[in-house]
Amino acid sequence: MSDRRRNWLILGIVALLLVGAAGAIVAKKTRLGLDLKGGVELVYQGQPTPQQPKVTAEAVQRALDIIRKRVDAFGVSEPEIQRSGSDQIVVGLPGAKNAQRAIKQVGKVAQLYFYDWEPNVIGPNGKPDPSNSQVTQTPIPSLYDAVVLASKRPPVQTGHNTVGNQFYLFDSAHRLCDGPEETQRDLYSEKLPARCAAGAQVLKVNTGTVVIRGEKPDVTQKVPKNFNRGWFVIDDNPALTGTDITNPKQDFDRGPGGNNQPIVTMDFTGKGRNKFQKVTRAIAQRGVTQQVPGQSAQNAFQHFAIVLDNELVSRPYIDFNQNPDGIDGRNGAQISGGFTIGSAQDLAKTLQFGALPIRLKLISQSQVSATLGKEALHQGLIAGAVGLALVALFLLAYYRVLGVVAVGGLMIYALYFYALIKLIPITLTLPGIAGLILTIGVAADANIVIFERVKEEIRGGASIMRGIAAGYKKGLSAIVDANVVTLMTAFILFIIATAGVKGFAFTLGVGTIVSLFTAVLATQAILGSMGRSRLMSRPALLGAGEHHRRWRFDFMGASRWFFSMSGVILLVGALAIGAKGLNFGIDFKSGTRITTALTRAATEGQVRSVMSTQGYGDAKIQKINNKGLGKYVFQISTPTLQPGKVQAVRTALDQRFGVGNNFSNQSIGPTFGRTIANSAVIAIIASLLVIAIYIALRFEWKYAVPVLIALMHDLLITSGVYSLTGREVT
Repeated sequence: MSDRRRNWLILGIVALLLVGAAGAIVAKKTRLGLDLKGGVELVYQGQPTPQQPKVTAEAVQRALDIIRKRVDAFGVSEPEIQRSGSDQIVVGLPGAKNAQRAIKQVGKVAQLYFYDWEPNVIGPNGKPDPSNSQVTQTPIPSLYDAVVLASKRPPVQTGHNTVGNQFYLFDSAHRLCDGPEETQRDLYSEKLPARCAAGAQVLKVNTGTVVIRGEKPDVTQKVPKNFNRGWFVIDDNPALTGTDITNPKQDFDRGPGGNNQPIVTMDFTGKGRNKFQKVTRAIAQRGVTQQVPGQSAQNAFQHFAIVLDNELVSRPYIDFNQNPDGIDGRNGAQISGGFTIGSAQDLAKTLQFGALPIRLKLISQSQVSATLGKEALHQGLIAGAVGLALVALFLLAYYRVLGVVAVGGLMIYALYFYALIKLIPITLTLPGIAGLILTIGVAADANIVIFERVKEEIRGGASIMRGIAAGYKKGLSAIVDANVVTLMTAFILFIIATAGVKGFAFTLGVGTIVSLFTAVLATQAILGSMGRSRLMSRPALLGAGEHHRRWRFDFMGASRWFFSMSGVILLVGALAIGAKGLNFGIDFKSGTRITTALTRAATEGQVRSVMSTQGYGDAKIQKINNKGLGKYVFQISTPTLQPGKVQAVRTALDQRFGVGNNFSNQSIGPTFGRTIANSAVIAIIASLLVIAIYIALRFEWKYAVPVLIALMHDLLITSGVYSLTGREVT
C-alpha cells in the first residue's frame, strides 16, 4: 500500500472514530465523582470477631453485598461501592446530605429475627388473632394502612424489642416519602420530593410493634400480574435472632420421605438449640389444639417466620405429627417449600449475611455539598481549558503549520478522551481532571519530540516530505519509551494507591494510550496528506527556516555552576525539611476538616468561640477566599470527630451564623491515614524500581543510575519547596 493511500485510510478511520465519539458524547451521561457532584463517602475497615478471628476476602465480600443491598434500599442513585485493599470497603452516596444518617443506614449489621408467627400477627382490632387465617395469612395491601394500624398500638417495652420508635412520612396520596426513621427530624434530613412538601403526614409506630413486608412470590409457580407482597403488622417479640444460628447453606431434601428438592439447612449455637426446640414445641402444641376433627392436619399447622431487615423471607410450618415435642436443634434445621436451587442459595446467603462475620469500623467519612462540588468542577474545567489554550498557543507560535496540525491532533484527542470517559464509564473526580490535564502535556510532548526531529532533518538538507517521514521514524522510539514508562507508573498508582489517586492514575493511563494514537498516527497522516500542498512548500512555514542568529551556550562547560546551584537548592530544601518538616494534610495524619460558607458576617474569633462551646477551642480556623461560595467562607481543622459531633458543630454554627447546605466535611481516622501514607511510600519506591528496570533492559543498566539520581533530585527539590512555602501535602 502506498503512503498516500495509507494516510487517507488512517484519516478515514480517524473521521469514523470522531463520528462515533460525537455520538457517545451526546448519548451518554458524564458520571461525576462525589467531590464534583456532592454527597457522602464512607470508608469501612473490616475487623475480626470471635466467630471470625481473621478478616478474609470472602468475609469482606459478604459485608460488601450487605452494604450494597442497604444502599439500594437507601434510594441513592448510582451508588459507588467497591473494595479497597484487602480489608476496606468504600461506599459513595452521590447526593446524600446527611453523613450521620448514611452511616446508620449503611454500617449497621443486618438484622435477622425468627418469630412464632400466628401469636404475633396483629389483626384489624389492633390485637393478635392466631386462629384467624385472614389475619395470619393475608397481608395488608397498602403500606400506609399497615402503618396506620401499627400507629394505633400502645408502646410495649420488653427485653426482646429489636427497634425503638419508628417514624414514617406519607404524602397526601398516602405514598411513602421517607421512613422508617428513629426520629421525626430524620425524616427531613434529606431533600424530599416536591409531592411531600404540602399535606404530608407523619405517623409514629411505638416501640413493641413493627411493620414488615410480605414474602416474595414463589418462583416455582406462576405469579399473577397483580401480585402484591403486601405488609404485616406484628408484635416485636422474636424467639431467636441471627446470632443464634450458624452455617446456613443450600442443600437438597434427601432425608426419609424427602423429595430431593432444594432446601436451606442451618445449625444453631448452644443457646439457639434450646430456644429453637422451646419455640417449635409451643408451635406444635398450639397446632394440635387448632386441629378440627375430620379435616386435614395440615390446615392446623402453625408457622415459624424468618424476617430479615423488616422483610418476611420464609414461613415454614411445624408438622406436629412428626414433631409433637418440637424440633431438636442439635441436628440443625431446614427450610423448605418451593425453592429453586438459585432461590435456596440466595436465602442461604441472606442468612449468612444476617450473621455478619466481621465488624465494620468507620475509618474515614467525607461530605461534600453540591455547591462546593460545582465550584470544584468549575475550577477544574477552567484549569483544563487554560492548560489546553497555553499549549495550543505555544505550538502555533513555535511550529506554525506543524503547530496547527498538532492543535488539530489535540482537539481530536480531547474528543476521543471525553467519549471514552462516557463510554467506559470513568467516574470523573478532581484527581481525574488533574490526570486529564497532565495528558494534554503528554500529547503535546509527543508532537514536540517529532517536530524537532522533522526540523532537524529539513535543516540538514532533506526535502519537506522526506524530513517529515524521517522525523516520525526517528522520534517514534523516544515517544514509545516515554509513554511506556508513564503507563507503568500509572498502573502502579492504580494498583497500590487509594481511591482518589486511582482516578488520577486511570485517566492518566487512558489518556496516554489515546495520545499515542492521535499524536503519532493521526498527525502523521494529516501531514503526509498535506505534504505537497502550498502550506508545506517552504521550511520557514514549519519553523525550520535558517537562523540568522544562533544562540550558543556551553552547557557541559558550565556544569560545575549547575551542580553548585543544584547543591545549594538541595541544601536549603534539606534544612527546611529538617527544621520545619512537611505540612501533611489530614489524608496522612488524620483529623477532621470542615469547609462551610456562613450566611451572616463572622470573624475567625467569633467562629472560634462557637467551636469552644463545643469543646474544640484549639481548632485551627482559617478564613478563605472563595467568591463562588460567598463572603464568609471558613475552613476548620480539628482532631478526628465522630459523625454525631460533626453534626453538633454544624448545628451550633447554623444557629449562630447560618450555614444552609454549604457545609462540607472530611474525617480521616488514624488507620486510614497510615494506609494512605504506606501506599504513597510503596508507590514511589515501586515506580522508581520499575523505571530503573525498564531503562536497564531497554538501554544499558548504567543509564538507570543517573536517571534515578535525577528523579530523587527532583523529588527532594519538590519536597523542599513544599516545606519552605508551608503548602499542604495531600
